[in-house]
Amino acid sequence: MRRKSTWVLAVLVLILLGVLLACSAKYSAQYNGLVIVPTRFNQIVQTFSLNLSNGGIQEINNPNEQPVNGLPSSVIIDPSGSFVYLLVSPFPGTTTGSLGVETYQIASDGKLAAVGVTPLKGAVSPVALAIDSAGKYIFVADGATTNTAGAPVPGAVSVLSVGSNGTLTEVAGSPFTLPVQPGGATASASALAVTPTLYPTQYAVCALQAPPSTENLYVTDSENYLVLNYSVNLSTGALKLIPVSTQAVTGMPTGPVPSGVAVDPCNRFLYVSNSQSNNVSAYTICSVVSVPLNCPQANYSLQPVAGSPYSTGDTPGPLSVDAYGNFLYVVATGSSYINAFRIGSSNGAIVALSPATYATSTALGQDSGSNSIAIRSDDSFVFVANSNTQTVSEFGLIPSTGVLSPEPTIDTYNYPSGVAVK
Repeated sequence: MRRKSTWVLAVLVLILLGVLLACSAKYSAQYNGLVIVPTRFNQIVQTFSLNLSNGGIQEINNPNEQPVNGLPSSVIIDPSGSFVYLLVSPFPGTTTGSLGVETYQIASDGKLAAVGVTPLKGAVSPVALAIDSAGKYIFVADGATTNTAGAPVPGAVSVLSVGSNGTLTEVAGSPFTLPVQPGGATASASALAVTPTLYPTQYAVCALQAPPSTENLYVTDSENYLVLNYSVNLSTGALKLIPVSTQAVTGMPTGPVPSGVAVDPCNRFLYVSNSQSNNVSAYTICSVVSVPLNCPQANYSLQPVAGSPYSTGDTPGPLSVDAYGNFLYVVATGSSYINAFRIGSSNGAIVALSPATYATSTALGQDSGSNSIAIRSDDSFVFVANSNTQTVSEFGLIPSTGVLSPEPTIDTYNYPSGVAVK
């Protein structure tokens, strides 16, 4: 009888250990991805463990749900996967809440620890974040606004230097005001994308090539319908505008109201979504990877792709190129679905995939309020935040074809304002 009791006790101990290990192994950086979702109504940041074998999602119980010091919007993860950066702003009509970039450290269990908020000098209406592939600088797009006297204040780009412990410092000269266009409207930055200085290690056309030692930042001006080209001083973070010499204006024309911009991971092509004309403009980047005949030199200037712009769904907004540079995904914010395109490797032209669209809302006729898209760096999963349905749409990605397979939606708190994936 004593032996039987001992055996039963041993089994119970093993079961208890298994339960404890299962709970503690909820997230492992070696075996799981990490999905980050800020929510505006609750002003918190949620984290979810991503099962890389089947796409399964499990929420990570953060202490106090990581409250945000203001209204959150754009969110990014640094390339090392160690820190989360979140754009925050005061509540409308009040001085409550910070205006800046809030930093969180990612622990080994996937939980977040707040580091603090870095104020943005001179920024008034920040709308988007981007970080370079080396994790050295963070760029913030600031939209146009008016001051207390009603005078127009042009948009700008703030540049923050990233310290070794994730701390941020605004660089000298920041913010960098967008240029005045002859006879144009007050410039307003709506989106930005930075050229990579690190190339994919495999599967991409540039995988075996030496990456560039220079960096450029492309910024859309939603008021003057332009994309602006800045060179980035890698020592100081300062921006220098590269004007379009053949134009009276200082930027490359886009379609009406550009609202999103993406660079392919091999520095070959640039894509801009035009929300008012329901299309995407495509450009060749005159870089060292591929200098076509219509590029005078490899100086990161832009040349329109033949056949551009390309039709999309209603009100295209956020867009992203997959990690290997083969496919472009555009969020049609006015019709609650994603447009999927194949990128021509020789010329940057885009062709709709089959199927060409994927719904971001499960309810017929419901406006999902899709506001951001994130693709995992191994080309395995795509995520879209839907503010009106309190969900994040998840799709499995087949790297060879670009086809997306819908996964169960991720339930979030109210009004998710962005999504990032590690």
